[in-house]
Amino acid sequence: MGDWGPVLVATVLFVLLTPGLLFQLPGKSRVVEFGNMQTSGAAILVHAAIYFGLITIFLIAIGVHVYTG
Repeated sequence: MGDWGPVLVATVLFVLLTPGLLFQLPGKSRVVEFGNMQTSGAAILVHAAIYFGLITIFLIAIGVHVYTG
């Protein structure tokens, strides 16, 4: 029986927080840009910090678990 919760949470957050896919914070010309499919170093750092915060909340504070088997 495996715990797939961390894998699913990490995958979903990675896809949703990819800079430029849904939104980019900070954008190249505005503070927030939506769906521009471009990125910058600052946006990568901001999205990495958001990813770390959310994955910490979901996995440690809430304790998401999905068991198979």
